Amino acid sequence: MAVREVLQIGHPVLAAVAEPVDIKNITSPEVQGWVDDLIDTMRDANGAGIAANQVGIPYRLFTVEVTKNPRYPYKPSIPLTVVINPQIKFLSEKTFNANEGCLSVPQMRGVVERHLEIEVSGYDRDGQHQRFEVRGYSAATWQHEADHLDGVLFPHRVTDKSTFTSWKVFQEFHQAAFAKEVEALVAHWGK
Repeated sequence: MAVREVLQIGHPVLAAVAEPVDIKNITSPEVQGWVDDLIDTMRDANGAGIAANQVGIPYRLFTVEVTKNPRYPYKPSIPLTVVINPQIKFLSEKTFNANEGCLSVPQMRGVVERHLEIEVSGYDRDGQHQRFEVRGYSAATWQHEADHLDGVLFPHRVTDKSTFTSWKVFQEFHQAAFAKEVEALVAHWGK
């Protein structure tokens, strides 16, 4: 287990489409080490999630976890979840505007349109196939991490460039209003 360096936007590994993990190898020491490193790095950086290619592992896996995260005080809790070879399916056309940040795009935020109802499928760290639905604000976190595995970072999805802001400016001028929007989504969708 180790905290790895988080690659920054523009790095070739982040721009490439990640390779699937051979499901026969999920329980191998190598893949289990990747999972442990992702968890350690995500927690060390106060991330809500992290994709393997963000730490230089060019394979399709990510972790998500939100528990009283100081970077995202408005985010609802998400238990630690590992998804290997993830697939995201949109369950409706309902969308919302998520103000996103990223460990690979330090000190920057921007608004991205995300689907409100998704199905996530893939394998857990024990090699068991899992499928679950995510609705509401938390759906953005899963879509954000899955995008990484296709070489897409949140700035690539921002359609209104005037929404780009620094973390400091977001916290000072925009976070309170955005937190109210999140609160309304959570009240309606439960997450």
